[in-house]
Amino acid sequence: MIFKILIRNAFRHKLRTVLTVCGMAIAILAFGLLHTVIDAWYIGVEASSATRLVTRNSISLIFRLPLSYRDTIRRIEGVKIVSYGNWFGGRYIDEKDFFANFAVEPKSYLNLYPEYMIPDDQRIAFLKNRKGCLVGKKLAERFGWSLGDIITLTGTIFPGNWEFVLCSIYKGSEKNTDETLFFFHWDYLNESLKKKSPLSSDQVGFYMIGIENPYMAAEISDAIDKTFKNSLAETLTETEKAFQMGFVTMSEAIIKAIQLVSLVVIFIILVVVANTMGMSVRERIGEFAVFKTLGFRAWHITLLIIGESMVITVFGGITGTLLTFPAAKGFSVAVGKFFPVFNITAETIWLNLAVTLVVGLVAGILPAYRAVTVKIAEGFRRMG
Repeated sequence: MIFKILIRNAFRHKLRTVLTVCGMAIAILAFGLLHTVIDAWYIGVEASSATRLVTRNSISLIFRLPLSYRDTIRRIEGVKIVSYGNWFGGRYIDEKDFFANFAVEPKSYLNLYPEYMIPDDQRIAFLKNRKGCLVGKKLAERFGWSLGDIITLTGTIFPGNWEFVLCSIYKGSEKNTDETLFFFHWDYLNESLKKKSPLSSDQVGFYMIGIENPYMAAEISDAIDKTFKNSLAETLTETEKAFQMGFVTMSEAIIKAIQLVSLVVIFIILVVVANTMGMSVRERIGEFAVFKTLGFRAWHITLLIIGESMVITVFGGITGTLLTFPAAKGFSVAVGKFFPVFNITAETIWLNLAVTLVVGLVAGILPAYRAVTVKIAEGFRRMG
C-alpha cells in the first residue's frame, strides 16, 4: 500500500519524473563505465600470481641481463622455475594495430602461466616449431587469424621483418586473463641476433621466476639481488604484482582524473534529483499541512518524501545498471586494444546500487526538512 502511494506521488508530474529518471540512469551508466575503466587499468595487477617474481635490470627495464644469470637464479633456495624473455615491440601492418608481443622461453614460461589454456596438440606444435607463435583468442579474433597463418611483424627494437607461424591460440581460465598477447620463441630471436648483432645476443629483458612459497617472496627477492650486487648488470627483483603496479602508477594522474569525473557526475545527478524533489514538495506544501493537521508526525512526512526520492533514484539506478552491460560490450569493442579485459565486476554493480541509495537519501533530506518545518497556517495559505 505504502509503495503504491510512493509510486503515485513520484509520477504525479510524469514528464519531470521521467526526465529525472533518465538523467539518473545516464549518470549511473557513466559512473559504472568510468569505474570499469579504472578496474581495467588494474586488471594486470589483479591477475598477478603471488608465486611469480620478476627480475630485471636495476637501472631500467630497457637495459638487459645476461642469459648466464638463469642458472645462478635457479640454484637459489626457494626458486622452483626460471623462465626468461624479451619485450619484442614489433608492429603488425600499421602502428595503430598495436598489441603486446614477447620473445620467451616457451616451455618454462607456459609452466609458469597455467591460466593460459591451450589444446595439447597446439601446445606441442608451438613447442616444436622454432618460428611458431602463440596468441590469445581475442587477438586472433581481432585480426581474423587462424591456425597455420603466416604472421609478419616489423621489428622496432629489433629491426627487420619477422615471420611467424600461428601454431597455438590460448584461452584464459579466468575472466581477468589477458587474451590479447603474442608469444614466440626466444631462441628464434637470439639466433637471428647472433648473425646480425652478436653483441646483443644471449641477453634477456626479464626473468620470470616461480617460487614454492609466496610467503618467502621478499626473502628470495633479496637473495637474488644480493647475488648480483656489484656486478656489471645489477638486478631488481619484485613480485609480479609490484611489477605490474609500477606500470599503473605511471598513469596515476589519468586514474585520479577519471575518479574525479565520476564524483562530479554523481554530484550533478544529486543536484538534479534534489531539485526535482524540491519542486515536488513546494507544489504540495499544502498537502503536508493537511497531514500535520490530521496528526501525521514529522517522521511520517520525512519517510514519505525520502521514499518518493528513493523511488525515482532506484528506477534510474536499476535502468542505468542494466544499460551498463551492453554499453561495456560496445566500449570494449571500440577500445579493446587499450583495455584487453573490460568486464563489469560485482563490485561495480554494488557501487552503482550504493550510489543510487545515497543519492536518493541525500536528495530527499532538504525537501523533507522544508516540509516538516513549514507552519500549518503558512501551508494552508499556499493551497489553491
